[in-house]
Amino acid sequence: VQLVESGGGMVAPGGSLRLSCTASGFRFSDYDMSWVRQAPGKGPEWVSVIKTDDHDYDKYYRNSVKGRFSISRDDAKNTVFLQMSRLKPEDTARYYCAMGGIWSDVEAAKFRARGQGTQVTVSS
Repeated sequence: VQLVESGGGMVAPGGSLRLSCTASGFRFSDYDMSWVRQAPGKGPEWVSVIKTDDHDYDKYYRNSVKGRFSISRDDAKNTVFLQMSRLKPEDTARYYCAMGGIWSDVEAAKFRARGQGTQVTVSS
């Protein structure tokens, strides 16, 4: 299993970024996919989950990002995306994608990254 995240960067508060994660080594379309983030000195946080086509690509978000972040996937390209808008300084973290559903910070704490993640820094 390989997951390669990209799209991070530095952006001013209120700005936008689009993260991508390209997967290989497993049947991507069969798995829920998640985004997890970890800020310096803090534990991992679950951010968002998108389910498979069998579940109508249902989407879930932690409360603090609802209305600002949007998760999507392209099964033909084995890629999951996280569109982030109206970014806040507290969104600063390294973002990782994960194979499968991560539904809570408790589960996120058990998460072991398979990729390098992509750094998002929100600062003026």
